Amino acid sequence: MTISMPRLDRLPAQERGLTIGDFLVPIRVSERLNTRARHLALILIGTALIALSAKVSILVPGNPVPFTGQTFGVLLSAGALGFRRGLAASLLYVLIGVIGLPVFAEGKHGLAILLGPSGGYLVGFVLASAIVGRLAELGWDRNLLGGIGAMLLGSAAIYLVGVPWLAVTYFGGDLSAGIANGLLPYLLWDAVKLVLAAAAFPAAWWFVGRRPGDR
Repeated sequence: MTISMPRLDRLPAQERGLTIGDFLVPIRVSERLNTRARHLALILIGTALIALSAKVSILVPGNPVPFTGQTFGVLLSAGALGFRRGLAASLLYVLIGVIGLPVFAEGKHGLAILLGPSGGYLVGFVLASAIVGRLAELGWDRNLLGGIGAMLLGSAAIYLVGVPWLAVTYFGGDLSAGIANGLLPYLLWDAVKLVLAAAAFPAAWWFVGRRPGDR
């Protein structure tokens, strides 16, 4: 039996919360999985993506916060999975890092990392996942401008938690030092990751909306 992919512009109102993650599991595989198993599989994929993105890490001398690919992994997984699954993926990532798996930047792990200078960024990942995931469910990721807006808000949420946390734990509460060391040096790097993540979604929606066999 052949099941065709629905056209995005013909989705009924109750299905408009679909995200690109709903198309990640091949149809024949999806048919063999119950709903919970399918959601769990997608959450694990999102967690793995964040962990893999953390492998891209460049240490900054004199700064406890390295350049990493984590933001890209967080934004991409949240936009793909939506609010609940994206939030679960980032929470699982933080949890497995805290309990001892070396999934944080530079292969680090443990509760000390979460409570240390870079811990605020990890907490910010969870907040960003919730924001970006919900905006994706609302359709912000269907075009480049909306995708950039969603990713920008997600990135801002990460800094909103990470910078003050860094200032308190590493610079004795000096917020200006936190901004100078935990925000300004990373803006260009994060802008590149933001645009790449935002551009990926309209392209992905174009692909799944025009697959062979669509009606």
